[in-house]
Amino acid sequence: MNEFEKQLTEIAKGMDYPPTPDIAGFVSARLRPARSPRLISKTWAWSLTIALILLLSLLLIPPARAAILEFIQIGIVRIFPQPIEPTAEPIQTIAPSTATPISSLPFLETIAGKTTLADAQKRVNYPILLPAYPADIGEPDYVFVQNADGNMTILVWLDPQNPESVLMSLHFVPPGSWAITKVSPTLIEETTVDGVRAIWAVGPYPLRFTNGDLDFTRIVNGNVLIWADDTVTYRLETDLSLEEALKIAESLEP
Repeated sequence: MNEFEKQLTEIAKGMDYPPTPDIAGFVSARLRPARSPRLISKTWAWSLTIALILLLSLLLIPPARAAILEFIQIGIVRIFPQPIEPTAEPIQTIAPSTATPISSLPFLETIAGKTTLADAQKRVNYPILLPAYPADIGEPDYVFVQNADGNMTILVWLDPQNPESVLMSLHFVPPGSWAITKVSPTLIEETTVDGVRAIWAVGPYPLRFTNGDLDFTRIVNGNVLIWADDTVTYRLETDLSLEEALKIAESLEP
């Protein structure tokens, strides 16, 4: 038996054995309280970071930004950018040099809510500002106050060179009014008025007439500059250039 045992011992020395399992470590791990799982792995965190960077990069590209942002909000006005798909014909916009007013004195007489500047200021709870540019602009020739879930003021100046037509109209639209939120102006260009975001657009808006009708139309067949402050949304409609419209908007004062 001793000789047999020696032979088995020698054979055993040349054999490969599997590693001894860490039974103690396994049991200890089972006995320790379970840890809360990570809310997010490092891989997922990097993936989300890269996706955010790509999205921000897309917003820097105007066509992509227009596709991602469905509309632009200026005060209570919601502006939908023009489609970015190519069209068979270029989109027609109104050139300041060729635009002509569509309004005349008979048309203005049909608009409801005609009043005086002093009476209008008494009826609204926001300051009615007047332009100081051009220097000889003076007070408006027509003043209207129309109720559209809040009193909306409309100031109209006639063209000194052609008193039968309108030079520009300035609207003061209070918060909560549906007067402009019911329409979607077409964006032409983004700009600023006194550092505040504004848009240069084209499109109609609702007007109430003396016969009781409500129609979507324009007083001036031109473009419109829209901006807002803490109290009101402004809508300056004119057939002048954007440069001139900005000068008028930035000259408003009590």
